[in-house]
Amino acid sequence: MASIFSKIIAGELPGHFVWQDDDCVAIMTIQPIKPGHILVIPKEEIDHWDDLPEALSAHLLAVSRKLAKAQKRVYQCRRVSLQIVGLEVPHTHLHLVPIDEMRDIDFAGAEMADAASLAAEAEKIREALAAD
Repeated sequence: MASIFSKIIAGELPGHFVWQDDDCVAIMTIQPIKPGHILVIPKEEIDHWDDLPEALSAHLLAVSRKLAKAQKRVYQCRRVSLQIVGLEVPHTHLHLVPIDEMRDIDFAGAEMADAASLAAEAEKIREALAAD
């Protein structure tokens, strides 16, 4: 059965995309820890990140680096945290979270976001990417 991410990628479910290429997408998570929390997801459904082909793994990191630079400009944060957890959806995804201190990466603080705020945050990030 297709993961929820595969359904978003296929357009069967809504998603707020900030990046899309032949190998991956980046979307706003519906349960952000902080504004600007992005998920970078390979289009291929691979459950464990350590099973990714090396080229795809490198590509995901390169895309994450570009997105992190855009997030830093938009959110004026000290760092962008990169986490791979993978317990909630069996489809590899990288969390990129703008942070200023350690408590900013506590997933217990994640809250559902409304579509309008996700769309607004996605637009900010796309504009920062376009400025590159």
